[in-house]
Amino acid sequence: MRVFETALRAAVAALAFLTRIPVGRWVALGGGDVARGSVLFPVVGAGIGALVALTVTGLDARLTVLLAAALAVAVEALLTGAIHFDAVADSADALGAPSPERALEIMREPAIGAFGATALLLDVAVKVAALAAVATGPDAVLAVAAAYGLGRTAPLVLGWALPYARAEGGSGSLFTGGTGEVSRALGAGIGVGLAVALLGSRGLVLVGAVALTLAVVGFAAQRRLGGVTGDVLGAATELATTAALVAAVATR
Repeated sequence: MRVFETALRAAVAALAFLTRIPVGRWVALGGGDVARGSVLFPVVGAGIGALVALTVTGLDARLTVLLAAALAVAVEALLTGAIHFDAVADSADALGAPSPERALEIMREPAIGAFGATALLLDVAVKVAALAAVATGPDAVLAVAAAYGLGRTAPLVLGWALPYARAEGGSGSLFTGGTGEVSRALGAGIGVGLAVALLGSRGLVLVGAVALTLAVVGFAAQRRLGGVTGDVLGAATELATTAALVAAVATR
């Protein structure tokens, strides 16, 4: 019974952490629940991706595919609270800071600078275009679900590879160090397994695109900040998802 309760709390935590679905209102969740729930991040991500893809394909009959894709991204933003989009903007602004200390301060400021606005605009533009292209190809729902599932492995992988950059900690520290390390490793494996199960060998191309993206983001974070923050992990999630969608277009 205790094992079932722990597993249920982990599942609720994964859904509450990655979406704005108010499941956490009825269950008191802690950091440990989120850390354990990380094993299901790719599953929740795949569900978000399936909803996004169904929105595109469902609206395509009445609208242009590009407009349908744009509305699908709007649905995603509503479902997730646009947390990963915000992280892209904050992380990009931090890259232009003169020191690691100032970069960490910038990430906490509500304003968006030129770097952040440009990065966010480019990410959304590429994502919408990629979704529109994937929707016209084979296995559209499966491909988008795989891409979003892989994108949610980003904090699991980067949290294993790099330390947390803020000495005082933060929400992103749940995915660094030894806390929930087994869950994170299993979650990353599930993300890769889902991509292959849904797309076969084509899924491995998406895995490669995500791995390359995480390598670039990780290198920049280590060099600029000395590690990761919640914003870096969120930005990696968004950029990895977009990269996987681009790979899905390339392998249609």
